[in-house]
Amino acid sequence: MGDSITTSEKRLVFANKKSIRQSEFYQAQATGLKPELTFEIHLFEYADEPKLQYENKTYKIIRTFENGETLELICEGVVNSATS
Repeated sequence: MGDSITTSEKRLVFANKKSIRQSEFYQAQATGLKPELTFEIHLFEYADEPKLQYENKTYKIIRTFENGETLELICEGVVNSATS
């Protein structure tokens, strides 16, 4: 048919769930983003994925922050392939 089909490969990565810092929240809101959660993972485990899934909810990774050997993933919720 010529239609492109998008597939995704899921993999398990252990992470620490953290709250959004107040300054991060207000800076993001000023640019129209709605950060909800931050996840901290080992730097070597991140392969530039645009999204992640946590507790059956999909989140878009809106920013990353490298902190030594760890990486913080700042995320906002996604509803039906659109950001919430």
